[in-house]
Amino acid sequence: MKKFIIKCWRVVARPSVHYSLGFLTVGGFIAGIIFWGGFNTALELSNTEAFCISCHEMEDNVYQEMRSTIHFTNRSGVRATCPDCHVPHNWTDKIARKMQASKEVWATLFGTINTREKFLEHRLELAQHEWARLKANDSLECRNCHNFDYMDFTKQSQRASAQHSTSLASGEKTCIDCHKGIAHQLPDMSGVEGW
Repeated sequence: MKKFIIKCWRVVARPSVHYSLGFLTVGGFIAGIIFWGGFNTALELSNTEAFCISCHEMEDNVYQEMRSTIHFTNRSGVRATCPDCHVPHNWTDKIARKMQASKEVWATLFGTINTREKFLEHRLELAQHEWARLKANDSLECRNCHNFDYMDFTKQSQRASAQHSTSLASGEKTCIDCHKGIAHQLPDMSGVEGW
């Protein structure tokens, strides 16, 4: 047994080129799996409603507003959470959004909106950033649940049917163009062009 341990130690202490490459390859593969698992776990943990409302700015402001909307409670029992509407589901878009959202961590650290008054002061700017993001990605998060291909226009109001079958179908508009304030209260829109 002692000879075996000494032989193993010699291999580890002075490995040949083949062993070195083997150890590097296997070690790199195992380290990659561990890194990927940790990264993906952290990504998914930061993609929950509990994480989103863990800072009081979100829990006390926008989360309370959402609780009174159809996206929170409705006859079908399907409920949207913060990440459903603010984080794309496919991986590459999700990573891009998470990188954008990292700026929000700085706002939390510096107390940019840590009181109701500060939140209301910045509300229009925050909403406009989110509307522009949704406009730029063709309301991707909305379309994760609301699939245009399966909309039954006959069960919609005349106005909704006309808008969905023309402006939305042609790509002239996207969901957020007409549905601002669908899950949160609108900011003070006085002085905003077009309102």
